[in-house]
Amino acid sequence: MSEREAEISRKLKRASQLLFFQRHRKPGLRGWELKKALGKDFMSIIDVLNSELDKLNLQVKAVFEDVEVTDKPSEEQLDRARFFITIKNPLTVSDIIASGLRIDDIAALASTIALIISRQGKAPRSDVEQILREKFPKWRVDMNLDRFIRNGYLLKDENNVLYIGWRARAEIDQKMLMELLLAK
Repeated sequence: MSEREAEISRKLKRASQLLFFQRHRKPGLRGWELKKALGKDFMSIIDVLNSELDKLNLQVKAVFEDVEVTDKPSEEQLDRARFFITIKNPLTVSDIIASGLRIDDIAALASTIALIISRQGKAPRSDVEQILREKFPKWRVDMNLDRFIRNGYLLKDENNVLYIGWRARAEIDQKMLMELLLAK
């Protein structure tokens, strides 16, 4: 094995260790943390890791919290992005149930995200609560919304307006969710 291959192998192992094991409250790492641990060419290491994870139906996903990135992200955007490992293909219902989440909690999250999407990306918490309370008890609605905010699926501003959070953008295929909800 050449010196270059050994270095790539070492960095690949380091990247997988950093991404698989949660060190902060939020999963994953910022781009600047990966750059510090792996070097300036950390994106090439992430690409190699992605090809290895593909065999396991996993992928490294970069979530840009503050901005929409359509083409190739800039170095500054990559530094601020959050990288973490997620499932590559959508989960089946049996996969979701096996994960330990309650089906009614998943339904509440899907309903909340669909409502926010339908309102151009934001909705007052009171409106979301009112709609969810038609199907769920008040205590469960309050508990779920607080948990969704705490876990990063939703964001809340100072005016109690809810937005789709970084984790929902990373883990939920919003287009597929809307297609499934609107299907005949």
